Amino acid sequence: MMPHIKNILRRFRDEDRGSIAVETILIIPIIFWIYLTMFAIFDAYRQHSLNQKAAYTIGDIISRETTPIDSAYLNGSRELLAYLTANRKNDVAIRVTSVKYDANKKQYKRDWSRKKGWQPALTNNAVKALKDDLPVMPHNERVVVVETFVKYETPFNTGLSDHEIHNFVFTRPRYAPRVLWSNE
Repeated sequence: MMPHIKNILRRFRDEDRGSIAVETILIIPIIFWIYLTMFAIFDAYRQHSLNQKAAYTIGDIISRETTPIDSAYLNGSRELLAYLTANRKNDVAIRVTSVKYDANKKQYKRDWSRKKGWQPALTNNAVKALKDDLPVMPHNERVVVVETFVKYETPFNTGLSDHEIHNFVFTRPRYAPRVLWSNE
């Protein structure tokens, strides 16, 4: 009986018909998962790029303003951000801050800061904490800081997590010494 079982096991071991089909069934789920992961990573990079371009666009638009901007202007900027990033308005937030540099005290100061969405406006202490992110400027020079926040949901659950895309863009006012805020 024992030699008979050994012969059966030996034949099973040496048999190679159908091995490609078995290997295919084993490898296809792995290849499919790899493809979905690559797609998800590419989509995340694409979305980050779109968000960065939208932030620069909005920063450039605001920097060209010669009249004071107001709450309706920020609502329009938020809608533009949602449009440019192909998101819903509830999934995007924007924060605009006018920052002045005081060379005598070597510190940045906030002229004003307004937001639309879930992020809070910046305080003077928060602006001072941004000193490493802000450019070197001459005394009494101003920049407009535009921050955009977009909620990103991965298209597939392949290991990447949902997160918030944050962009930080500063632009010097173009046609006026500073961008003003209207309190209407």
